Amino acid sequence: MSTDRLHISDPEAEFENIFGCVCDLNGVLRGKRIPIEQMDKVMAGTVRMPLSICGLDIWGEDIEGSVMVFETGDADGICLPTGRGMLPVTWTRKPTALIPLWMQQEDGTPFLGDPRQALARIVERYAALGLTPVVATELEFYLTDPSGQIPQPPRSPITGTRLMSDGALCLDELEHFDTFLNEVYTACKAQDIPADSAISENGAGQFEINMRHTNDPLRAADDAVLFKRLVRGIARQHGFAATFMAKPYGDRAGSGFHVHFSLVDAEGRNLFDNGSDDGTPLMLNAVGGLLETIQQNALTFAPHENSFRRLLPGAHAPSSVAWGYENRTAAIRIPGGDHKARRIEHRVAGADANPYLVMTSVLGGALLGIEREIAPAPPITGDAYSLDLPHLPLDWATAVRAFATGGLVPEIYSRRLQKMLTECKRQEQARFNRHITEFEYQTYLEIV
Repeated sequence: MSTDRLHISDPEAEFENIFGCVCDLNGVLRGKRIPIEQMDKVMAGTVRMPLSICGLDIWGEDIEGSVMVFETGDADGICLPTGRGMLPVTWTRKPTALIPLWMQQEDGTPFLGDPRQALARIVERYAALGLTPVVATELEFYLTDPSGQIPQPPRSPITGTRLMSDGALCLDELEHFDTFLNEVYTACKAQDIPADSAISENGAGQFEINMRHTNDPLRAADDAVLFKRLVRGIARQHGFAATFMAKPYGDRAGSGFHVHFSLVDAEGRNLFDNGSDDGTPLMLNAVGGLLETIQQNALTFAPHENSFRRLLPGAHAPSSVAWGYENRTAAIRIPGGDHKARRIEHRVAGADANPYLVMTSVLGGALLGIEREIAPAPPITGDAYSLDLPHLPLDWATAVRAFATGGLVPEIYSRRLQKMLTECKRQEQARFNRHITEFEYQTYLEIV
């Protein structure tokens, strides 16, 4: 059956099952497989799942001692459709569909441990000021050969040879993987994901696909979550594995998740545009808020042990608290070009981050800067890596502590989510600390 026949508007599409899914704090979709006969119940918001699933660790385990599990008896929440509808899943053996859900409590109030609800609160605060964020995202990922325990670059479907060199903006690499990319775009169209341009990135087998801008940040984050799952599914069909790890190879470029945004008023005017390259005072306040909150919110941009391998100084990802015009070494970049499209690019997050939390931290930080009229430090020029600048957290433990104790975090996130994410990451960190790597044995076992 062709993927074209799987679009839900096609009367020939015959789904046997649907997946009702919520997104947890790690950006993992969790939920239930439900017979198609019960679709009306799903769409009516009668599906129930434990509220605690939003805070499971990366291995899907409950958080030890969690209030969500033990003090509440692991209470259920109500799973409501996000409004996206039923999305065709084209890469499974039988036609299935996915219905995105988000969680509310029994009394009908939003469950603030749900990352999508966190972003919704920020969007509502912008709306109260008469402001609408216009956002676009860029997601990088690697295709790998899944045949071994350690990932390797894939073999070209055309030549059969393994990719060994970095191919930034390489047209040959795009052509060699043309069939895979075409199916990605077809699946994006079926799920109404606004995929735009694709390029081969700096690493062997690394690609970047951009999303077109939208005035609905929730929709943009939805698109990113769905896109990641879609790419992994289609890659498996082609004999590859797709990874959004921030740094799957120690000696190659990491994968980022960049967010571009501007603000418009009720008339659709770009409030960052003053007719020049400088941008408006409102834009500068937004930059000031991003710089003020970036260290405390770093855990949402780099949420995993592997994330911090990408953020090492000089590793082609931002590692310091700085901004600049047309400067890709800075964490916050103001792109050039037509002043009518003046915008901010936030470059810190890795592709492994939860898009809802990334968007919440970016838009929430900018909002604090606007509300408090925070003036940024002067923009940098030249290489940020060579300047004496404040650092982003350089390790996972520091980022966890900064998020747990940051005084500005509750200005953006609920105390519940702050506590849930902190507990989740501390549990994951403790497990990593107990794991001895093969490299450690090779280095120390018979030497020290």
